[in-house]
Amino acid sequence: MLLLAAVLFLEAAALAAATVVLIFELLVARPDSFASAVALTVCAAIATVWVFLIALNSLRGRAWIRGAAIVVQVLIGALALGSFQGLWSRVDIGWLLLIPAIVVMVLLFAKPVLAETSHRDA
Repeated sequence: MLLLAAVLFLEAAALAAATVVLIFELLVARPDSFASAVALTVCAAIATVWVFLIALNSLRGRAWIRGAAIVVQVLIGALALGSFQGLWSRVDIGWLLLIPAIVVMVLLFAKPVLAETSHRDA
């Protein structure tokens, strides 16, 4: 459980860093579409809070974190696969996204994590 929470907190920290960079870019650079830049920044901030809440509640052994974490890891995996392809592919970023996502997916189905998160709150 602690390893799962640690990886989720690392993902939340990476998302927070990306959000800070997006805010900085929004203030410093002139985006082609201001509305799109704001929307992307808001989505990154919401994702940061959501992954942080999943990590925090994984320490509490909440059952709902399994489904929420799976959804987040699938989305991160999709971003990673996109990073491996295209004209400006970044294989290094792809691996940095994919490896923690796979680790979390494996941990979510490990017996100790399943046992810890199987009880439902009243």
